[in-house]
Amino acid sequence: MELKTFKHVDYLWDETTASQLAGDEIALFLYRSNILGTDLRITNFGGGNTSCRTIEKDPLTSEETEIMWIKGSGGNLGSLKRDGVAGLYVDRLHALKNIYRGLEFEDEMVQLYQHCIFDLDSRAPSIDTALHGLLPFKHIDHLHPDALIAIAAAKNSREITHEIWGDEMGWVPWQRPGFDLGMQLEKCQKENPGIRGIILGGHGLFTWGDTSYDSYINSLEVIEQASEFIEEHLGKERPVFGGFKIDSLVQEQRKEQAALLAPVLRGLTSEENRMIGHFRDDEVVLDFINSHDLQALAPLGTSCPDHFLRTKIKPLVLDLAPDADLTDSDKVKEQLVPAFQQYRSDYQAYYQKHKHADSPAIRDANPVVILYPGVGMFTFAKNKQTARVAG
Repeated sequence: MELKTFKHVDYLWDETTASQLAGDEIALFLYRSNILGTDLRITNFGGGNTSCRTIEKDPLTSEETEIMWIKGSGGNLGSLKRDGVAGLYVDRLHALKNIYRGLEFEDEMVQLYQHCIFDLDSRAPSIDTALHGLLPFKHIDHLHPDALIAIAAAKNSREITHEIWGDEMGWVPWQRPGFDLGMQLEKCQKENPGIRGIILGGHGLFTWGDTSYDSYINSLEVIEQASEFIEEHLGKERPVFGGFKIDSLVQEQRKEQAALLAPVLRGLTSEENRMIGHFRDDEVVLDFINSHDLQALAPLGTSCPDHFLRTKIKPLVLDLAPDADLTDSDKVKEQLVPAFQQYRSDYQAYYQKHKHADSPAIRDANPVVILYPGVGMFTFAKNKQTARVAG
């Protein structure tokens, strides 16, 4: 097997490990899922789906039938195991098209997936089940790589997709994941039978292959090509985020400021629930929080709905000088309270504007992501891992 080299993603396929799993498609599918989930540049924690198909004997008819094995609801690709997988009859998934009543009835389709279960030990099928089940491929990856989100969420996403891949990649506009989106992917693939994948506008990426390895390599190659395109065009027409507005403190000073401020922020974010904090001040964070465009871009919130589930709709940007005197915590708290009050008020207004009769109750209205220009990014959540993932 030719050794693959990539710059923007990690090639983690180990042929010795894979050879020990040869002949067990489900084991290879789990192996592929785990190594995809290891690279956090290409998978959100808890996000994305992978699937494979096998031919199994129907326990009632003894006839051979095609079964799709897919990551179940709520699982994480990096740690996915056999008990986190759902097994469903492919023909029954297609039969659901005969009773589908339209976009207004999407929620009932998730319940109907239970009638398609083959494996009685299955994890509950996710809302993305139809997106895999209605495509004809043996192995499928649905991922949310940073580079693909940048392209998928762009205003001219479709044009950029064609510029990079020509006729090799399909494109489907954003809509809520569900059965209808599965039919849109099926339609796109049937109308473009030679494509290697599909970009979902504002959402992410679908790629596939005849084997687990083929699907893995296809996914990495598409992500690498998207990353190369972005790198090639980065800063060509104008500096990234408009260039730097302020300079960062040196690292030691950033850490000192963060250590002084973190307890104050944790107290303010723990108004409803006790929180744990995480801090980052790497180059990617500093490029954004020190930029001319920060004040314009931060209020816009996230570009991908998969992200704001963990980060809230927007961050809180602190109006503090990088070298501000933070030694008097009571004085600092008094200075920051109005910004937190405004953030909570904005979040409550956002919830009231968009809620439906069956919407979940409003979440804790405090910010999850807090940006301190010149210093770094704080994230707060119920535990350290959730705070880190939000960051």
